[in-house]
Amino acid sequence: MEDIVKKILISPVYDVADVTPLDYGKLLSERLKNQIFLKREDLQPVFSFKLRGAYHKIARLSEAERSNGIICASAGNHAQGVALSANRLGIDATIVMPRTTPRIKVNAVEHFGVTVVLAGDSYSDAYKQCLKLVEETGMTFIHPFDDPEVIAGQGTIGHELLQQCPDLDMVFVPIGGGGLIAGIASYIKYLRPNVKIIGVQPEDSDAMFQSVNKKKRVELESVGIFADGVAVKKVGELTYKIVSKLVDEIITVTTDEICSAIKSIYEDTRSIVEPAGALAVAGVTKYVHTHNILDHKLIAINSGANMNFERLQFVSERTRIGEKTETLLAVTIPEKPGSLKNFCNSFIGDKSITEFNYRLMGRGDAHIFVGINLPHDEKETLCSEMTKGGYPCEDLSDNELAKLHIRHMVGGRTDHAANEVIYRFHFPERPRALSDFLNAMAEDWNISMFHYRMHGGDFGRVLIGFEIPEKRKKEFSEFLKKINYACSEETENPAYRLFL
Repeated sequence: MEDIVKKILISPVYDVADVTPLDYGKLLSERLKNQIFLKREDLQPVFSFKLRGAYHKIARLSEAERSNGIICASAGNHAQGVALSANRLGIDATIVMPRTTPRIKVNAVEHFGVTVVLAGDSYSDAYKQCLKLVEETGMTFIHPFDDPEVIAGQGTIGHELLQQCPDLDMVFVPIGGGGLIAGIASYIKYLRPNVKIIGVQPEDSDAMFQSVNKKKRVELESVGIFADGVAVKKVGELTYKIVSKLVDEIITVTTDEICSAIKSIYEDTRSIVEPAGALAVAGVTKYVHTHNILDHKLIAINSGANMNFERLQFVSERTRIGEKTETLLAVTIPEKPGSLKNFCNSFIGDKSITEFNYRLMGRGDAHIFVGINLPHDEKETLCSEMTKGGYPCEDLSDNELAKLHIRHMVGGRTDHAANEVIYRFHFPERPRALSDFLNAMAEDWNISMFHYRMHGGDFGRVLIGFEIPEKRKKEFSEFLKKINYACSEETENPAYRLFL
């Protein structure tokens, strides 16, 4: 540990890396009733802390090691750190990336003038190709985490933290292979042994958590794909030794909790971090609730912001579950006019609906997929009341299949709907908007299809199918005028004709 501390104190990382700010998270602090600070490694030139370890390692190579060129295998932040470092130091570099790497990441690495080799469909394939090239060419391999020089480079964050917040109580650090937390723990525990170091991993990529618990390095059969920046099957030999000795605790968090943390960081900083970059905030949130701590100074490492834009939709959908403010239910109601209205009036009341999916499938029972803005500690009571009231329900809030797929697949064609007309509506995004709509309908009109999902605007977009006999069309038109929700008919829309 002392050797790594010495390396940290004389590290050359500031030739390329920035001393990142330690921002006070005002909203997080108010919500968690502690002082929460965010170490903004997402503001580094390559939007990740990985630059520190890569540059420290590469800058300390011998002339012989430099002359052969350097190489690494990475599909993400380590690749950019190595590429920028090589560019600044004038060293030839090769980065081996999987063929499946998004083009935006390949372009970001190529921007630094290095050679990119695409090999295989996974990191493991790229790593094997990398080792093969090392053997063939003699290039110097730059390990992403299991190297004392890389660990020392990452540990410069610990040095900055003690200067920026000398009286800190705890530091929460994301863990993949372990290089970041090994460096931070080595420095802080050497100078301030009473400061707690808490590691955070995703539940589906918890190699260090399992290794420490089993007192030996564990290799996972598979890793999660969401927080890909920490998706490591086997942690480093050196990092495991350091973490086992110095880290106070490792906790795991769910995908939903990570999504909620991304939102929390955005609300305080107006910046969007990648899933791995939000791990520490997810860990802080969980730890505070679990241990009921108050008035502590807690630091979370925002480790990176290389987020694929396409992931934001997924993050938005899962955030409410992560905040434990949305409950997802499968509810069975009688398939007859007025059932939906009775259900809403009896059990929804002033609660906000976040999602509603239903398609007529028969004339017996109807199954609706409904999301309600309801704290998780109240959902058991609500489910019990629904069941007693003749509306059996199933809690789907923790059902991964339901959250990933089923919610988008409720529907399809039906042979049961008669005289069906389809309308798109803009509902005002407020409690009772659906109830007001249903209460204004004629008692004998049947809803044959319903789809709604909250998207955060002033108005919700709702698709509804009605069974309206021809002779009641005029009455239906009057109803639409009376309700005064913006709408357009879609009965002739080819998408509806083809799929619904």
